[in-house]
Amino acid sequence: MEIRTAHRLERLPPYMLGKIKRLTHEKRKAGLDVIDLNMGNPKDPTPEVIVEKLSEAARDPRNQRYSASAGVFNLRREVALKYRHRWGVELDPEREVIATIGSKEGFSHLCLALLGPGDSAIVTRPAFQIHTYGVVLAGASVIGVELGNDAAFLRRLEEIIHHLQPKPKVMILNFPNNPTTLCVEPGFWEEVVDIARRHQVMVISDFAYGETCFDGYRAPSFMEARGAKEVGVEFTTMSKAYNMAGWRIGFCVGNPEMIRALSEIKSYYDYGIFQAIQIASIVGMRECGEEVEQQAEVYARRRDSIVRHCRRIGWEVDPPKATMFVWARIAPSHLEAYGGRTVDFCLDMIDRAEVAMCPGGAFGEEGEGHVRIAMTENEERIRQAFRNLDRTLNR
Repeated sequence: MEIRTAHRLERLPPYMLGKIKRLTHEKRKAGLDVIDLNMGNPKDPTPEVIVEKLSEAARDPRNQRYSASAGVFNLRREVALKYRHRWGVELDPEREVIATIGSKEGFSHLCLALLGPGDSAIVTRPAFQIHTYGVVLAGASVIGVELGNDAAFLRRLEEIIHHLQPKPKVMILNFPNNPTTLCVEPGFWEEVVDIARRHQVMVISDFAYGETCFDGYRAPSFMEARGAKEVGVEFTTMSKAYNMAGWRIGFCVGNPEMIRALSEIKSYYDYGIFQAIQIASIVGMRECGEEVEQQAEVYARRRDSIVRHCRRIGWEVDPPKATMFVWARIAPSHLEAYGGRTVDFCLDMIDRAEVAMCPGGAFGEEGEGHVRIAMTENEERIRQAFRNLDRTLNR
């Protein structure tokens, strides 16, 4: 029997992060010590108080049943309290907060709730893959705009919206940015809200790295901008700052109609997050502020190490102010043998240098010439990775 898949699958390229992860796993099974700097998958442990609360809550039979698709009220209230204390934003936990199975799931389902054939969404380039392919999976078209964080970028954004007919329905923005680590200041979001109002375009802000900041930088939330709740929503996650990637817990906050649309579509797809995880997440937000700051300090030290070693082997890099990545420009001489294709370069580095990195080309052609290096390994492993790269590329 011939198995015929849906047309939407034909619109998807291979998921490069997954391909590199599988290849790394295969090499390790074969006995090779591949150093994994590919995915933003924290290797540091979840704070113990969160783990202990999970263990306790999991034993309670009341938490072993189906939960609420939107998240239990106490969790949504805790998210609202966090926004009030950290960013000075007032949220209604009933209408303006929803829990998601990680921010990636929430984003994908929100695209399904808002977009369809004939619609379009603005996505900055280069882009984290789900920002592009969440739109594609919803059947809508992607309008790519070169990434920026200044007045010129905002003018370019508005110019594109003004001249498009029909107008894009959504613009998707991600700061601190994955993969490039580009950051913004608070005034940026005020301008975005003004553009969204003038042109009646919804905004989706991906704020996954909002708590992983360095050197005194404080990433502004889109929700801080006046009128933000009138035009859009913001996604956050506990994956990075709390080292809870495998727990799959995230949130969407903001415009009540967009939250309602996400809640409605999620009610068809899932029965909510395991309630013990939700309860443990409440404890994490209440009690682990110090651990979040300490984790950011750990990443700052690893960042400094990666930046130093990149420059030593001839790669250009600006030290990031946030995220858990370094976005490095590969020396042109190192890419010559690969025709400038970073995917081929990174696959070869797994074989020859036993180092896994994420190719800039995985985020679109605008990312070519770069690699994204995750700060997931300790400093000794980082040193070893760059010794391997230096030996492979320069000697």
